[in-house]
Amino acid sequence: MLNIILCGAPGSGKGTQSAFLAEKYGLQHLSTGDALRGEVKSGSELGKKIEAQIAAGNLVPDDMMYGVIEHYIEQLPKDSKGMIFDGYPRTVAQAESLTELLKKYHMEAIMIDLMVDEHLLTDRLLERGKISGRADDNLETIRHRIAVYHDQTEPVAGYYLHQGNYFVINGNRSVEEVSIQLEKVIDLATR
Repeated sequence: MLNIILCGAPGSGKGTQSAFLAEKYGLQHLSTGDALRGEVKSGSELGKKIEAQIAAGNLVPDDMMYGVIEHYIEQLPKDSKGMIFDGYPRTVAQAESLTELLKKYHMEAIMIDLMVDEHLLTDRLLERGKISGRADDNLETIRHRIAVYHDQTEPVAGYYLHQGNYFVINGNRSVEEVSIQLEKVIDLATR
């Protein structure tokens, strides 16, 4: 089973590349952002708490995320070829929890980090905001989200580096070039 943790700052292309990888390799795509926005849209009490966190540009607390992830794994089809974690884990504590959760289900994962220059991240997110109308794609929130990423999520790379399952991709390139790099890394990692 091929399980991929696709990591990168907001605007690095995680969603775009996750969709490509899901189709190419027949993987389930877990976009935590989509799952959280779905919970918000439901209007539940949990959704309201999540909405406040997202609107402020903060990460959703680990206990809320753990439950979302475990529920997803439990619902995987029996013939699943694997999954892509798009935007999760975002903290070292979440990475440790995910490692234990995957072990519980006799699974492992590789982590691929999409590295993108900060000015390009900002430009991409501002452009996405014009098209999508997402409230969190404004300059102030983008800067905050990138700062939160540097503070809380970048250390996750070190966790996976020490586990021996960390790979890095130059995300500054075109969508197609990044996709080619991803295929090469996956082929190398799954030999």
